[in-house]
Amino acid sequence: MATPSIAANAYAALSRLTDAASAGGAGKASLSGGVGGTGQSFGAMLKEAVGSVMDAGRKSDAQSVAMANGKSNVMDVVTAVAETDVAVSTLVSVRDRVIQSYEDIMRMPI
Repeated sequence: MATPSIAANAYAALSRLTDAASAGGAGKASLSGGVGGTGQSFGAMLKEAVGSVMDAGRKSDAQSVAMANGKSNVMDVVTAVAETDVAVSTLVSVRDRVIQSYEDIMRMPI
């Protein structure tokens, strides 16, 4: 079960990713996806977002193993699993929106 604080942390992480992508300042976007040619590319931002989801999954797995070995409590495991759930749900929502946008673009008349 996701709590509001877990969701807020997920959105804060996404905000940091987008802020890092636009750190180059205002300007004309280049074909590589950077702002003014100095920002982070869309591919790098996407790779970082997927990497953070994978890190959350690894943390959840590590907490589960630690609990099975008697080195962690249930609350830490539940928190790690909930954070992973929120991260994966966010990733799936973004993926669905990207696919929907692509399909909308493909249906546009030329």
